[in-house]
Amino acid sequence: MAEASVMPVFRAPGSSEPVIQLTAARKTYKTGSIEFEALRGIDLDINAGEYVAVVGPSGSGKSTVMNILGCLDTLTSGSYLLAGENVEDLDEIDLADVRNKRIGFVFQQFHLLPSLSAWRNVELPMVYAGVHRDERRRRAVAALERVGLGDRIDNKPGQLSGGQQQRVAVARALVTEPTMILADEPTGNLDSQSTEDVLALLDELHESGRTIVLITHETDVAQRSRRIVHVRDGQVTSDEPNTPTHLMGGHAA
Repeated sequence: MAEASVMPVFRAPGSSEPVIQLTAARKTYKTGSIEFEALRGIDLDINAGEYVAVVGPSGSGKSTVMNILGCLDTLTSGSYLLAGENVEDLDEIDLADVRNKRIGFVFQQFHLLPSLSAWRNVELPMVYAGVHRDERRRRAVAALERVGLGDRIDNKPGQLSGGQQQRVAVARALVTEPTMILADEPTGNLDSQSTEDVLALLDELHESGRTIVLITHETDVAQRSRRIVHVRDGQVTSDEPNTPTHLMGGHAA
């Protein structure tokens, strides 16, 4: 199969150095004698404060991009600079510190512990960071209030709707005040109203200055972002700015 042509790297107007910089990024998975190239030489720059959706069908490589950006996996070749720092130079302790303090994760499956209350689920990243218990509770409650769940802090996940559980997951992602949020199919298990609630939260986070990277296969969800990167067969096939319809009064351009 012929490789797609190289796409120009998009940069937001007035932007400075990228906070995320993938260069010639390749990732190959091996199972016995079988090799699968999930990423095939991707170049991708994302600047601080951008809201970017990475879109593609199943098997396109978008989840591999998320794992690389979140320091959950490493490249086979190429480079990944995070805020100018080469991720390949970091040891496992440093990588864990990056994941815990600088990146907030929101996943499709919520990943909440069913035996813990909402605030105790939210405090977990701070436990790993060594924050004092009283401060953990204060910040966890404040994060839950921020996502509209101040009256549900003692509820366990089984006592919450799917949309409420995802808001707990967003609060957990926020509680360490990360500069970047990685959201992997965050609305995949939600009804339309809960989807809107979660996307509205991401809008607020973007407006507060955080960098948002949204991984999705849903075009309407991607339309909430300010830039859309399409990925197929492990390559970037398009990379364009986007004006969300809700910022145009709900009417398409």
